[in-house]
Amino acid sequence: MGQSVSTAKLTSRRDCNRSQRSKSKSTALIGQMQAEEAEEVERNSIDGLSDIISVLPDECLACIFQSLTPGDRKRCSLVCRRWLRIEGQSRHRLSLNAQSDLHPHIPSIFSRFDAVTKLALKCDRRSVSIGDEALAQISEHCRNLTRLKLRACRDLTDAGMLAFAKNCKCLKKLSCGSCTFGAKGMNAVLDYCPALEELSVKRLRGITDGAAAEPIGPGVAAAASLKSICLKELYNGQCFGPLIVGAKNLRSLKLFRCSGDWDKLFPLIVDRVTGIVEIHMERIQVSDIGLTAISNCLNLEILHLVKTPECTNVGLGSVAEKCRLLRKLHIDGWKANRIGDQGLIAVAKSCLNLQELVLIGVNPTKISLEMLASNCQNLERLALCGSDTVGDAEISYIALKCIALKKLCIKSCPVSDHGMEALASGCPNLVKVKVKKCRGVTSEGVEWLRTNRGSLVINLDTGEQLDASASDGGGAQDNGVEFPPMVASQIGAPSIASSSTGRSTSHKLLGLLSGMSLVACTLRRFGNSNGSSQS
Repeated sequence: MGQSVSTAKLTSRRDCNRSQRSKSKSTALIGQMQAEEAEEVERNSIDGLSDIISVLPDECLACIFQSLTPGDRKRCSLVCRRWLRIEGQSRHRLSLNAQSDLHPHIPSIFSRFDAVTKLALKCDRRSVSIGDEALAQISEHCRNLTRLKLRACRDLTDAGMLAFAKNCKCLKKLSCGSCTFGAKGMNAVLDYCPALEELSVKRLRGITDGAAAEPIGPGVAAAASLKSICLKELYNGQCFGPLIVGAKNLRSLKLFRCSGDWDKLFPLIVDRVTGIVEIHMERIQVSDIGLTAISNCLNLEILHLVKTPECTNVGLGSVAEKCRLLRKLHIDGWKANRIGDQGLIAVAKSCLNLQELVLIGVNPTKISLEMLASNCQNLERLALCGSDTVGDAEISYIALKCIALKKLCIKSCPVSDHGMEALASGCPNLVKVKVKKCRGVTSEGVEWLRTNRGSLVINLDTGEQLDASASDGGGAQDNGVEFPPMVASQIGAPSIASSSTGRSTSHKLLGLLSGMSLVACTLRRFGNSNGSSQS
């Protein structure tokens, strides 16, 4: 009797264990089926997404690629063959390391990037650059090129530039620096590229110095389309004289550290070129004779006189008297004290449309500043740097009279906190003040001004952390002042470079945050699994 009872209990336990095992198997099977179903749903969603992208037109993908950073574009090109093709065809700007080993890869590179219109070829100064054959081969693939930048391509000669110019007749902008081709190569570009609008030349080694130098220009481009010429650090920059004189449509002329007597050339230039609106001269041999000739450019709007010690009040007065459309005037007197109140008073009397005035190493007094503030009612940007005569009284008068002023820069001037206090109630349109190396201005004074005018952006740099060599140097970089366009600053539209930087920074930040959240999630799961196993 007892044996039968025990046998029945054992049988019931076995049945219970079997049922539990069958339930666990069925549960596992159901879980596996659910997991497979979830994977299938996810796979279908991914396939649906890929289908959506596959029907997206190539033009839309190209627009998306153009809004990405260069690094992101490279990553997108690795997704599939279609993306690789579209990314290559939609790239119009390309920068290459122009070393000699680039030559064998030119066909493959430009068969992919077959729509390039803006090309930069840059070589390290210690490396061997591409030669004439490579440049000719590039020009055969890029016949629609509109912009070319050459940097330190020392193995290019006149023959290479000639072959390039014959193939790229749509070129609009050429910038070359530290290259070794000479006048013949430059003349080839001017003869075969009639659409050339901008020319920038820096340290062109192939130009012969002295009277035997071959003249450059004018060429077909000068008579047709050339509007901007920029020459930098040329031993014989005056060999470009025929080009400048023959550029009938020239609007901008910039000369930086080019040797020679420019007083002889300016009368010829202004006699034949009447539409110049911008002239920038830095460390060139020019005097009041040249300024008197420049005064005949009646459409002149922008004038930069940077470290031209032979220019005096007489020459500046002549320009101010005739060039009444002047909007921007930059003067770096280089502590020569040959431009002062007399020249600035002439500007104040005649140039009523003045919007931007930069005075570096110039010592204006209250007389000229009062007249500038009273007459130039459109003055929006003012910079006073290295002026021993600009103190609190002058700043107070500027605050009182310069109603349209939006940006003010004061550097190395005997200004104190009292001058900052005057700005608290003056210049109603002022949006930004920059104070640098003014020992009388303290952080407390700036903070007081910031408190009283909360919308005003104030930058203070006492210069105490700088060493003696940096603070005592009188170079252009030390006293340089740059005013960005007011429209861009007001609208807040970032430049391409700044937008790329902001985008990459935001991507890095998002990547960091996502990485941190992934780590935190993993740790939480790990802790929960340990807790469940222990319980």
